[in-house]
Formats: sequence, C-alpha cells, structure tokens
Amino acid sequence: MHIPAKKTLIKLFVNGEEKQVAIVPNKTLLMLIREELHLTGSKPGCLNGDCGACTMLVDNEPMKSCLMLGVEAIGKEVVTVEGLHEAPIQKTFMEQFAFQCGYCTTGFIMNAHALTLVPDPSKEQIREWLSSNICRCTSYEEIEQAVIQAMNITRGGQ
Repeated sequence: MHIPAKKTLIKLFVNGEEKQVAIVPNKTLLMLIREELHLTGSKPGCLNGDCGACTMLVDNEPMKSCLMLGVEAIGKEVVTVEGLHEAPIQKTFMEQFAFQCGYCTTGFIMNAHALTLVPDPSKEQIREWLSSNICRCTSYEEIEQAVIQAMNITRGGQ
C-alpha cells in the first residue's frame, strides 16, 4: 500500500518575491521551482549534479538545484534565470553566440552571473567556474568571452 507523503507549507523568496508553496519534503528545489512556481528556465539534465543545467543562485551562490531539497531553501533568496532582467550576461551570450541548442544555457548564465559578482577573477577562475557546467554543442571559448564581456560591462567598461 502506497501512503502519499504529507505536504509541508514553506516560504521562500524567488526572484525578489515572497512565495508560499505546499510541497512534499523530498521534492528538490528544481522541481519545486518548475512544477509549483512554473518557472521552467532551469532545466532537468542529469539530475545528479554533473551537468549544471539546473543551476540557480541561492543567497547569491550558484547551486545545482537538483541536489537541494526545496525545504532547504526556506527563508533563502533564490534567483532563477527569469529573475535576471537587468543582468548583462544574457545579452553577452547572444552577442558572442555562446549557445547552440540552448538546453544548458540557463545553467551557464546563472553560474556566469554569479561569477560577475566575484571581484576580478582570473581566466583560470573563470574556466574553473565554467567547468562545473557541461555543454555538448558549442565551444567554451564563446561562453568564456561572454562572461568576460559581461564582467567588463558590470565593472563600467564596454
């Protein structure tokens, strides 16, 4: 006999707005965001933390949301790709043609946006951060150039 899990009412902040949702305690943050809040920019890829397609920011830190339970986000600020309205990273990805099929792009964008918040990262740090996301379609060179261009914009350059 299957006994359904009891739902828990939680409160979290998503893209600057307070949200209350009732979820089963074993639901991941990724599935909470996609299924309950209908924000589908973050993608379910490998579902074991390897690919990075599900990356979101949790309290300004990149998090592979397939590895985090929704209940762990109680009281935390979660930012999805839908919340990056003013960030230059999306524009620079388009300008540098840093995508092909687009499935992994939102994870890269979230990780890259977090990287733009790091003061003066080296090229090695940029490559290390980007290595936590997997793309099978395009070259990482364009992605790296998009990140560098976004950093220049956020730091007052071109």
